This record gives sequence, structure tokens and C-alpha cells, in this order.
Amino acid sequence: MRVRALLTPDWQPSSTLAQLPLDQFEAQGIKALVLDVDRTLLPRRQATPPAAMVAWLRNAAERMPIHLLSNNPSRRRIGTVADQLAVPYTTSAAKPRRAALRRVLAELGMPAYQVALVGDRVFTDVLAGNRLGLFTVLVKPIDPQGEPCRHDHLQSLELRMARWVGTALG
Repeated sequence: MRVRALLTPDWQPSSTLAQLPLDQFEAQGIKALVLDVDRTLLPRRQATPPAAMVAWLRNAAERMPIHLLSNNPSRRRIGTVADQLAVPYTTSAAKPRRAALRRVLAELGMPAYQVALVGDRVFTDVLAGNRLGLFTVLVKPIDPQGEPCRHDHLQSLELRMARWVGTALG
């Protein structure tokens, strides 16, 4: 697979996870969600998702299995969020490496093309998901109020770097 394809998400809405329509996933044949945590579900340095995110997650969990997948090593922080939502989780995932994601797919018992990986980073979330053939979604990182970050320098830098190798990212 070419670098360009590995860095290009299947869907790049200009919104946060909490603003994504679940019907869009179902229309793509998605039957499970693997979600990044830091800056996708949780603002930086917080252990409680914003209210809109919790509502979205509860609605999503009623419709399909969810697994939280984080590079963050804090089992307490990530576990607190997972426990609030009663969903399984993996910490220290080492994305874009594939081992942890392969274990999650085995747990879900579904082929990769039926699972979406949603995150806010091109070089971890999108790259990891594309390497295994998942449906990848690049969302806007959230601020402490759960709104899209206006000045997320890391995502901006990653988007510029990905465009440099020829992707058509927004």
C-alpha cells in the first residue's frame, strides 16, 4: 500500500466525534467502533468526557460494540472512562503498530472492514487503521468544553506533512 493511501482517512468530517451521525457508520456496513481516547473522547488532562460526548457514546453503544484504544499508558485514566461507559479498553496500544489493534479485532470477532477506527491523529489513528483495512475516520480534536479545538498545532502539522506526501486531506 502506498504512503498516500495509508495516511488518507476514509472519512474526514469537520467535526468532533460527538457530532458524527451514527447512521453514516451503519450505511458503510460498520458494525463496531474502535475509538481513540485522548483529544478524541477526552480533552487534554481530563478524565471525564464532556456531556455531549457521553450522550453520543451511550447512543453508539446501544447500536454497536465499542472498544477504547489509547496510546496513553494510564490504565486508571482510560479505565475510568471505559468504566463510566461499560466498554472494554486497551492502553499503551503503541499505534500505529498493529498488535494491540489485532487483539481488539480478535476480541470483537469481526473482519476489519466492518470496524471503524475513529481518532484525531493521522500518524497514529489513521495509519494504524489503514494498515489493517479498517474504515478510518479523522475527527477534530476536542477542547475542554468538548468543542473542536480551534488551534490544534499537532493535527495541523500532521495534515501539512500528509499533504506533502500527496494526500488530499482537508
